Amino acid sequence: MESIQAVKQRFGIIGDDQRLNRAIEKAIQVAPTDISVLVTGESGVGKESIPKIIHSLSHRKHGKYIAVNCGAIPEGTIDSELFGHEKGAFTGATQTRSGYFEVADGGTIFLDEVGELPLPTQVRLLRVLENGEFIKVGSSKVQKSDVRIIAATNINMQESIKKERFREDLYYRLSTVEINLPPLRDRKDDIHLLFRKFASDFALKYKMPTIKLQDDAVGLLKKYRWGGNIRQLRNIAEQISVLEQERIIGPERLKEYLPDIGSNLPAVISDKKKESDFSNEREILYKVLFDMKSDLTDLKKLTLKLMESGNTQKVQDENESLIQKLYGDDDGEDVDAEELEALNDERLEVLQIPQNSPKSEISREKDKYYFAEEIQEEETLSLQDKELELIKKSLERHSGKRKAAAEELGISERTLYRKIKQYNL
Repeated sequence: MESIQAVKQRFGIIGDDQRLNRAIEKAIQVAPTDISVLVTGESGVGKESIPKIIHSLSHRKHGKYIAVNCGAIPEGTIDSELFGHEKGAFTGATQTRSGYFEVADGGTIFLDEVGELPLPTQVRLLRVLENGEFIKVGSSKVQKSDVRIIAATNINMQESIKKERFREDLYYRLSTVEINLPPLRDRKDDIHLLFRKFASDFALKYKMPTIKLQDDAVGLLKKYRWGGNIRQLRNIAEQISVLEQERIIGPERLKEYLPDIGSNLPAVISDKKKESDFSNEREILYKVLFDMKSDLTDLKKLTLKLMESGNTQKVQDENESLIQKLYGDDDGEDVDAEELEALNDERLEVLQIPQNSPKSEISREKDKYYFAEEIQEEETLSLQDKELELIKKSLERHSGKRKAAAEELGISERTLYRKIKQYNL
């Protein structure tokens, strides 16, 4: 078994970070076996090096090694690329073609960006992983392939599984052993080493003196977030090597090559899209519907109080905030008693209940039952689920603070409390 240092020298890996060493150590340990490996990490951290290490140290090293970028192949042709097709299987299939699994029989296939695979292709890949069988597009003949699969992804697979973009059973088949590569910002001591290596390589390539950094520039280099990781560092080293006349670079000059330098020290930038802005049009529509439903429910309750009490002024005084919410105009003016009574008359007319009829003429039990039916109107299950999802998200974002969550959802704190009890949150 080769040592970690020997593997680094062989594959040109720079750095002595503990997490990097652990990842290489795991690659060396699993290489002699045939188990599937999933390499995870952000884009640009060098995930493509791990499959090469595993293949070169395995008993398949004399077989073919094929790297496939799953995100770069169109969905309509990826099955043909991986599994092959028969002549006439689809428009343009003028001859039989062997896929990667047939060509790499006895070797290794590296599926980069495996999280981008379409769901139908995931089903076929799962079958290959389970029993080594696959069927060409347009064929009915089952073929066998002895291929080791190593996959890599830069997305959160658990989130993809929750959103039903990736099959859970396939994930567990691929991730028999999971190797995670740390982002460059967590390898601060390796950043300057990598920069010096890239600067030396470009000096040799372009036949010019090597770029060097002042101490303050080195400190700035280490503090930068490096969203693009090693790929971004290499790109900046090349830019400086080609564009700068002076070969000793200070911090002020270096800042010109670091985008958004002011926003990267040391604030943490979220790795995933924020879900608090309702940017999805469907979520906006649902939120509007929930607001309308809440207003309608409040309106029905207010109408019921007016009918039971018959004292418009008293109801107005007791429900001033609710009336302001329902009837207040853009100038913030309250609706006076006459307007409120007129609006109530309209609703009574629609409900076909005589306004001046004595309460004794209307059965109280019937009256209650009628309004219970109106207020507790059932809605579709999907709408309830969406409401529950929005309430949960809002509570999570505000750490369970009901007042802030209610303001974000556009409902009263009391209404939110009632919904929390309704959904047993």
